[in-house]
Amino acid sequence: MLYNLLPSALQYLLASWLITPKPSTPTLQFELRHEHALAHGSRVVFSDLRTTSSLRPETYALGTSPMTVHKPMFLPSSSGTRFHIASDTAWDPVEVDGPDVQDREVLLLLAKMANNAYTDPTQKDWYGIGTNWNNSYPFGWEPDADGFRGHIFATPDNSTVVVSVKGTSLMWPIGGGGPTQRKDKFNDNLLFSCCCARVGPTWSTVCGCYEGGYKCDQGCLEQSLAEDSLFYSIGINLYNNVTFMYPDANIWLVGHSLGGALASLVGVTFGIPVVAFESPAERLAATRLHLPSPPSTQHVTHVYNTGDPIPMGTCTGVSSTCALAGLALETRCHLGQVIRYDSVTKLGWSANVVHHGIQTLIDSILSKEDLDWGEEGEPRSVPAFSSEEDCVVSTGIPGMIIESETLILLAPPRIVSIGSSGTTAISRGRGVVLAQL
Repeated sequence: MLYNLLPSALQYLLASWLITPKPSTPTLQFELRHEHALAHGSRVVFSDLRTTSSLRPETYALGTSPMTVHKPMFLPSSSGTRFHIASDTAWDPVEVDGPDVQDREVLLLLAKMANNAYTDPTQKDWYGIGTNWNNSYPFGWEPDADGFRGHIFATPDNSTVVVSVKGTSLMWPIGGGGPTQRKDKFNDNLLFSCCCARVGPTWSTVCGCYEGGYKCDQGCLEQSLAEDSLFYSIGINLYNNVTFMYPDANIWLVGHSLGGALASLVGVTFGIPVVAFESPAERLAATRLHLPSPPSTQHVTHVYNTGDPIPMGTCTGVSSTCALAGLALETRCHLGQVIRYDSVTKLGWSANVVHHGIQTLIDSILSKEDLDWGEEGEPRSVPAFSSEEDCVVSTGIPGMIIESETLILLAPPRIVSIGSSGTTAISRGRGVVLAQL
């Protein structure tokens, strides 16, 4: 009552004192600092950007959100230590500033970083995030280079560093090939297949662990993934190099496809924030690598659309597009939390590998401000989080599925019952299929 009797000027002044503005999301300013690549088989090398007096590196902002990560007390520094991490490893919960993944613009910028890991600023497929990018001088990107690639971005005060990791480069509907495609494909088939990429009897396997008769040697699979020249081990080496260069920095990892899965595996190993785009499911690989199992993996976020059969785990079988490209991407369970864009329902897309490319996600989904991804009448610019606790995986055998968290081919599966829906129950005793996909 008394408030209404005050002059308008005093009412406005009083309101400005009483109304507390909503706190804005903290932001970080980043600039491109280094490129990273692989040299001489397994050695990670870096290249600083060269600047001119008239051009400065582009900077851009990312919104942040506090998150708790769990860092193992014992940090592996080489491939051999991964297999000796105790199941009761002590964890140190640490609160850090991670990317605000419920902000569409943050996801858009991180996706552009992930895309740019495939190229360099001189190429037309590089996504600019502003003006005045200086020219970079790539290392390890020469025509005969065939290894691990990406870029490193840092805040001006070096408090936060983002490492982007390149995914698979293949000559197929969503890629242009390139010198890294042989090693990319080899790592894909080791990490994301049930057993050495043996899709059919005519396939040449990528490791010698398949024993015939539905048998696969689990110990052999684990050792195959532990080779120092494989990308996970190189990712460990990369992380150790970055922490040496930036000892006090908060490090984030981003990547697309294979690059996103590798970022997730390294991020779970060391307890650092990760955003992976359109990545094959990596939970099986984490099990086979004997990665430490932290109390939570919510610092890892997978972003993908339902029109992409690769993260959906449906690009399987001898007649699938993936198989025709020589890829055995048979896993379906991701680590961490999931942001799933239902492009099939909302946009009318079909399930097709043309929707796997990072540029499709950027241009057709993340760049669109007017798309509503909410459910049940709740408008959202970014879908709500979901998880993949119960994963159902096709074996490629008609009428048979595996509903299990751990898959190890030990012997031919024994059918014990057939449900009304036509699905088959598998014996869980001796001589059964038990592997996490």
